[in-house]
This record gives sequence, structure tokens and C-alpha cells, in this order.
Amino acid sequence: MAKLQYYGTGRRKSSVARVRLIPGKGNITINKKSLDDYFGMEILKREVRRPFEIAGVEGKFDVLATVRGGGTTGQAGALRHGISRALCVSDAELRGALKAAGFMTRDPRMKERKKYGLKKARKASQFSKR
Repeated sequence: MAKLQYYGTGRRKSSVARVRLIPGKGNITINKKSLDDYFGMEILKREVRRPFEIAGVEGKFDVLATVRGGGTTGQAGALRHGISRALCVSDAELRGALKAAGFMTRDPRMKERKKYGLKKARKASQFSKR
């Protein structure tokens, strides 16, 4: 007998999170580490847990996630997006509350590409008339 699982993929900047929700006690595992071990700052831990608070399902799902790319803030945002998508798969009625909170929208801000003739995307060498 296969376990009941809900999948969701979240992205932010260059981070990608693959999330599995399994009915359980509320344990969050990221890259085979607990949430407290993976994220040091409390604000990032709170951001990952927010979809459960808004949906009103705290402690009902265990999270197994793999995250790649980007920094810690981007990874936390990708996890939030992936958890929100997986919650919508588990119960379609939760979509309205999560969308109103802005958790269903993928953050489109990306790093701007470097242009030729410049040092970075916009940084140019200092201008001199002579």
C-alpha cells in the first residue's frame, strides 16, 4: 500500500525546492536535516511555517524537501512556494487563502545579466572627459 503524498515545486531567484507533504506530526526535513539545523535565523524558519498557519493545518503534515541553488533567503522563499503548492494539491479550498497571502505567486525578480563593455550588469568604469 502506497502512502498518501502531495508534491509541490517552489522557486525563487535561483533556488528550487522539491517538496513532499506526508500526513504526520509536523516534522520539517530539508536536505536530510531538520528545519532548525538547516536554517539558522528564526525569521527564515517562520517563513517556511507560514503556509501551514494561514491554511490552519499546523502539525498535520510532515515535510520532506530537497533544496538547491541560491542563498538561504531564496531557499526559504522557494520552500514556502513549494509547500503552498503542495497544500493546494491536498485541498483545493486552501488556494484562496494562500493566494491572498501572496504565497502562490512565483517571485519573478532575478539577477540581471552582465552586459558587454561593463564590469557588471550596470557598473561601468569611471567617466573622464580627458
